[in-house]
Amino acid sequence: MDGLSGQGPAAADRADTAIRAIGLIKDFGDTRAVDGVSLAVPRGTIYGLLGPNGAGKTTTLRMLLGIIDPSSGSRVVLGHDRPIDAAPQIGYLPEERGLYPAMHCREAIAFMGALRGLSLPEGRRRADALLAEHGLGEWARKPIRTLSKGMAQTVQLLGTIVHQPRLIVLDEPFSGLDAINQARLEEMIRTKAREGATVIFSTHVIAHAERLCERIAIIAKGKVAFEGAVDDARAKLRPIVRLRTRNADGPWRSAIPAGTRTSGRDWEFELPESGPEPLLRALIDGGAGIETLAIERPGLHDAFVAIAGDAAAAAMKQEVPQ
Repeated sequence: MDGLSGQGPAAADRADTAIRAIGLIKDFGDTRAVDGVSLAVPRGTIYGLLGPNGAGKTTTLRMLLGIIDPSSGSRVVLGHDRPIDAAPQIGYLPEERGLYPAMHCREAIAFMGALRGLSLPEGRRRADALLAEHGLGEWARKPIRTLSKGMAQTVQLLGTIVHQPRLIVLDEPFSGLDAINQARLEEMIRTKAREGATVIFSTHVIAHAERLCERIAIIAKGKVAFEGAVDDARAKLRPIVRLRTRNADGPWRSAIPAGTRTSGRDWEFELPESGPEPLLRALIDGGAGIETLAIERPGLHDAFVAIAGDAAAAAMKQEVPQ
């Protein structure tokens, strides 16, 4: 027994995990879009699905939400084996945006809340509060058709959270947003997580995942290449040493690994497995004349390349807005 009403480990797992998927497969005719995706999203975390367009991220999210059924595999969402039963507790922003152009912002947000069970009066009250909270109170009576793409997406995001969902699912939420609206969205995601909501979003922009996510799944060609903590993904690569010396040669050169990138008296290489202390001792005793030395952890981009491969990384780079 585990203390959760005597229901055992399975009950504890459901209590701690907002989403769990095991072996999800989705075939469209002869095409396999998702091939055995398994992942676990702890409650109250920010979780990213990271991969290039066409990797299977959107199809995976739609299966998790019960919008489409998997060809095989299982998923549990907020404790429900049928994701549709959890729908009132979920806020979902699809990749394809859609608002009625003639609606005012307040009415659009209230309408989206009504789809999740709010009364229209309560939805309007919450819409006014959300718009004011984000410094957008003057937008309440603006028709959607008068808004820029970024402004309209902000309204749709507010509609996604107006019913105070426990799980927020965002499909490529940063696509098409300028830097100001991207920063606004990032802060909104952090705020909802601090309030206890679980946020899962898909993206092909590594920087967003690196800044926001505690855990990620890297998806390439319909398969999960990595699933776990961001720090664990980075740990797959050794730290990088960046060194500048006064001297170009000497006994200390034996401490520099083969394949080191060099330019003049600047050196860049992976930290040896023996760690920094033997390296420092060899440089000092050998008379390198250290001017600067920095040991840097690899970024998520480097980890992504190592895990998913150069082709997937190149596809991600091509899709980043300029």
